[in-house]
Amino acid sequence: MSKHSYSFQLDEYGNTTGIYVRTRRIGVMSNNYTNRGTAFNRDERQQLELEGMLPPTVRTLDQQLRMSFMKLDTKTSDVGKFIFLRALFDRNVTLAHALIKEDIENLMKIIYTPTVGLACRQYSSMFRTAQGLHFYPGNIDQAEEILKRYSRRNIRVAVVTDNQGILGIGDQGAGGIAICLGKLMLYTQGAGIAPWHCLPVSLDVGTDSEELLNDRDYLGWRHNRIRGEEYISFVQRFARAFKKVYPDALCQWEDFSKQNAFEIRDTYLHDMISFNDDIQGTGSVALAAILTAMKIKKEKLADQRFLIYGGGAGGIGVAEQITTALCESGLSDLESRERIYVFDRHGLVTDANAENYKKKFAKSPDHLEWFRNQEDGTLMKVIKKAGITVMVGASGQAGHFTQDVIESMMKNSKEPVILPLSNPTEYSEAAPADIFRWTAGQALVATGSPFESVEQKGSKIRIGQCNNVFIFPGVGLGILASGSRELIPAFFTAAAYAVSECVTEEDRKKRILMPPIDTLAEVSRRVAIAVGRTAIHKNISGTYAFGTFQHNNDEERLKLLIEKMIWKPVYLPLIPS
Repeated sequence: MSKHSYSFQLDEYGNTTGIYVRTRRIGVMSNNYTNRGTAFNRDERQQLELEGMLPPTVRTLDQQLRMSFMKLDTKTSDVGKFIFLRALFDRNVTLAHALIKEDIENLMKIIYTPTVGLACRQYSSMFRTAQGLHFYPGNIDQAEEILKRYSRRNIRVAVVTDNQGILGIGDQGAGGIAICLGKLMLYTQGAGIAPWHCLPVSLDVGTDSEELLNDRDYLGWRHNRIRGEEYISFVQRFARAFKKVYPDALCQWEDFSKQNAFEIRDTYLHDMISFNDDIQGTGSVALAAILTAMKIKKEKLADQRFLIYGGGAGGIGVAEQITTALCESGLSDLESRERIYVFDRHGLVTDANAENYKKKFAKSPDHLEWFRNQEDGTLMKVIKKAGITVMVGASGQAGHFTQDVIESMMKNSKEPVILPLSNPTEYSEAAPADIFRWTAGQALVATGSPFESVEQKGSKIRIGQCNNVFIFPGVGLGILASGSRELIPAFFTAAAYAVSECVTEEDRKKRILMPPIDTLAEVSRRVAIAVGRTAIHKNISGTYAFGTFQHNNDEERLKLLIEKMIWKPVYLPLIPS
């Protein structure tokens, strides 16, 4: 008999069909997986010894949702709404996810960007209930033992951060775990990965924020960030323990600094089932918008010239994913990279100024007849001389796509593709309304942050959002369902094509590049199928660890498994044990 107060009943597909309950009374109500508040029915109240602890009336989930929306509507600030949703999640996880699902388009802005950035900053003062794991130098040697404590939850996805590159606001110390919590809520909303199979992890290696270090209420490890070999050793100890305890689980690296993001991703590329969403997720979702634009323009990807404005993790991720897609279209790696120009704070990235992770996209001045000195590497000059037709903003610098820059794009293409992806909204390289005005409505635009619809020719046009949420939940589900033992770049190309296919013909006629947020569940399902099929075609699908299937190289069975694995936020049977 397990010493834990609950465990999960799984069917042959790995979906949860019930929860075994080994406690009674307050023990049932104090656990957010087993608690259902006023929705405990008569039999459950008797069997779990709850009679007399609740008012007599039994409410349905729908009635609870109505009451919860009424309470949510009383919150006047986004932070207030965030606190309400997190408190509800900590109390009743099924009700919280049912509430979010009812209004995913609006509530995603609360549980994730931009509101979660405020939650990171206020983490210590807002702390109420422990969620996830915090590793720091004082306990990293116990990582394996600590991870094993969560084995009853059958962990399938972990989102792991070292808290350094949080959402463009930088080092947030222990508060960065709020990002992991938000991302995992989206894994559940998008891909139906049950919340008990999700694990948020903070690798607290200190902080260089003097504000946090001097804050008497700060909950993190009060120490400047460790670096070099000490940092590498810390991450290695976590990675070894995670792989040993959860060899079949997906590990998503989140919000690491630029250099660490690439080094960690590449180090564990073949040792763990892992990826970095800031790099690969961003690259995939940007590619999805570009692919939709190609359908609208009726042009080939290989005929474009790409400029990536921003040489951080996101920007290089976009460049990498475009390269992968171009190679899959028949170009060589060199031919693909020749079509891509990357900008950072120094201007055009060249052999002379490229950092390690940018070098494969650095241009050699000797091979550019128009490049004589760094002054020739200005944005306007490169757009003109290189014939740029697709421009992606990943700089975190507001307003850098000026009218002159946009108008210069029009000289290369009647329908330039312009993606100002930096977020939050106030960091966007340009506002869609301005881009449309400067191009007489001819530009094809999608953004990283949510923008209001823009009026075009007498009608309101929705602005497609290149949100990574269209990518990572489906990629995760596809990997789990296929049993893939590794994660390859082709998964993200397949995901991009799947997302693009979800843009309806009606929306393409309106020149919209991305599907609406409220179709997230369907988009994630189609992404999962595309990723699973890719695993089968690449011959890397394997044994499925969470069900009884031994092999999964049948596409019809893959689709069935994906459908059956998806958890929906409804109350499961509670089985007294």
